[in-house]
Amino acid sequence: MEVEIKIKYHNDRIEKLRYIDGKSDWIDLRSAEDVILKKGDFHLIDLGVSVKLPAGYEMHIAPRSSTFKNFGLIQTNGVGIVDESYCGDDDHLMMPVYAVRDTQIHEGDRVCQFRIMEHQPVIRFQECETLDNPSRGGFGSTGVQ
Repeated sequence: MEVEIKIKYHNDRIEKLRYIDGKSDWIDLRSAEDVILKKGDFHLIDLGVSVKLPAGYEMHIAPRSSTFKNFGLIQTNGVGIVDESYCGDDDHLMMPVYAVRDTQIHEGDRVCQFRIMEHQPVIRFQECETLDNPSRGGFGSTGVQ
């Protein structure tokens, strides 16, 4: 199944969005600016695009696996969620980051990735006295090995 996303590029120097050689169904996003950060700095990295998602979809933006190693950056909200209402020409995708060391990001560097997902269905909560299942031992109980 194909889904179409309208995209507006705000920078003609960054590479157009594409799948990376069939390796994943996540799509990389690139910095649309040069950024110099000192340890402890916060910055919203402009990703150079605005999107219009189809109705019923949302975009999940997460750091690439190499973002921390290469740049010493942590995405401050862990994962970014963009819903279909964030769809105006000036609604740039951004990556909020915190620098754990002095670092530089260059225009065109791949810093994060996204995928789109359908909204979750409407959930009805059913209150009960027991879940009728054995306990696994609580959070963090599976050990380290």
